[in-house]
Amino acid sequence: MPSIVAPQRVRTPRKPTGLPNPPIILLTGPETTGKRYAAAEGSGSELIGTTYWIQVGGTSGIADYYGTVPGARYEIVPHDGSFEDILDAIRFAVTQPPAEDGRRNMVVIDDVSNVWDLLSDEVALVSRSRAERRARASGAPAARPDDPYVDEERDLWVTAKERWGSMLHLLRKHTGPSLLIARQEIVTVYDHDKPTPYTTRKIRAEKGIRAAVDAVVEFHGVGESYITALHVTSPHGALRPGWDRFEGVDRLLRRIGYPNTAETRTATESRPEAYLEAYVRRTYEQNRREAPAQRVRHGRGPDGPHIVTMVHEAMNDPKDPATRLQAIREEWGNQYLREVPTETKLWGPMNAADLITKALGHVSPQDEGNGSSGTGDQDGTPAKESSAGPTPPEAAVLTATKLEQRVQETTQPGPPERGVAEGGTPPDPEPASEDSAPPPPDPQAEEPPPSEAPEEISAAEEPQDRPVQRRRPASRPRGEATALRALRGEAEVQARLRMMTVGEHLGPIAAEGDPDVLVLKNFLVSHRAPLIEQLTRDGEHELAEFYGSVGEISLEITKRFESYFNRG
Repeated sequence: MPSIVAPQRVRTPRKPTGLPNPPIILLTGPETTGKRYAAAEGSGSELIGTTYWIQVGGTSGIADYYGTVPGARYEIVPHDGSFEDILDAIRFAVTQPPAEDGRRNMVVIDDVSNVWDLLSDEVALVSRSRAERRARASGAPAARPDDPYVDEERDLWVTAKERWGSMLHLLRKHTGPSLLIARQEIVTVYDHDKPTPYTTRKIRAEKGIRAAVDAVVEFHGVGESYITALHVTSPHGALRPGWDRFEGVDRLLRRIGYPNTAETRTATESRPEAYLEAYVRRTYEQNRREAPAQRVRHGRGPDGPHIVTMVHEAMNDPKDPATRLQAIREEWGNQYLREVPTETKLWGPMNAADLITKALGHVSPQDEGNGSSGTGDQDGTPAKESSAGPTPPEAAVLTATKLEQRVQETTQPGPPERGVAEGGTPPDPEPASEDSAPPPPDPQAEEPPPSEAPEEISAAEEPQDRPVQRRRPASRPRGEATALRALRGEAEVQARLRMMTVGEHLGPIAAEGDPDVLVLKNFLVSHRAPLIEQLTRDGEHELAEFYGSVGEISLEITKRFESYFNRG
């Protein structure tokens, strides 16, 4: 497929510095071969400021014991044994300032095999927890604690490798050398899944560890160790990996050019998550710009009962109902509203666009009767807000009588011969024509109660009997309570993702009391984008994609996130 040829941003090439990176050295070998002794001895090098020793698992107190090695000079960084706290201990060590004379610090991790074992145990525990939940849901017998193996899902190992990579990322940001101690095991060589009489050495850690370090030193026994891999050029004499013996950490650092190294690594690490972040962001923006008619076909727009509820709330707004009705039209568009069927108790079936037009025609006479400077017509143009303020309640009560008077004047243009006050009888009511104005509506309510009429009224002002309209059997609409339940459930989800209470999360819009449906919906939608990015960073790609494509009001949000929060 064709791609963009022109560069998208300005770049400035640079010359190579010729400086090696601060080295990461792997010391590996079977137990009791001198790995930790060499690390403790290397902490006393004149090239090193302070050495920070981070011990993970292993024999308790081994780091304290090696403090008696001649020349050893290091400090032990404590942690609580969890991977997150081990990671934070590494952050502490790599951010410590260098010595006053400029010598950089060294970090020792003893050992990374136990770090990988910790991540593997996390995978096993989460796999067993998932298996137990599935068993409870299906009624099958759960796995017993002594079962040797439970199926481990691939996503758990992907997460474990990402957590391992976060540790190496911190070490690459370190300005001084780093020593990684790892166990090495003697294993049988297999040929086409069949064992052979040969053996080989295998590092017990993540399989890509040799490629992630700058030098590998293998210990075959006490006093017998070799440099088996070197990813840097030695400026002070050639080093032959596999042939040259290891003569100590200080000697190795000098032969690879330390401390004449770069302040930090200049390599830019790959960011595969950037593609997914951009994809989620594009999908989210596309959904926001998507045509409303297309949204409803995908099940992401309000249905007829929901629009009736929104129109009902807008017409009951004591301040500016016309503006709120126009806001509904502008948000969803006439093209979409014409495709949504609605049905009200007094107006009967019609599409949502006509419903809003009739509602605007109803609220506009209210504004005109209370001193409004503008008028509203049947094409949906809202009435301008009166300078005298909102419509008083008394005028709203008399609205039904005034509109009925308009109906009577339209159907009976001539004046009555004798009024009711003169002793005459009111004329027989005539059915309203199809072109006449609609009866006074409240789309969600019954017919409004009669107002207190004056003692003497004319026949034109007498309320007319309206033929009873036959109602179509329709399903019960999803009212405001359902919409609020969905929005409050999403508010709780967002609050838990942000590690705060619902009250703290909704504080900006709840200062004057409980917000209405429209305000709450807009507030929650505005917070979706950062939470989608947070889920993407946490590896919840499927959940992030669902949250970016779900409708603005949906009960599915609470259901999908319930399983996420209940994970073991």
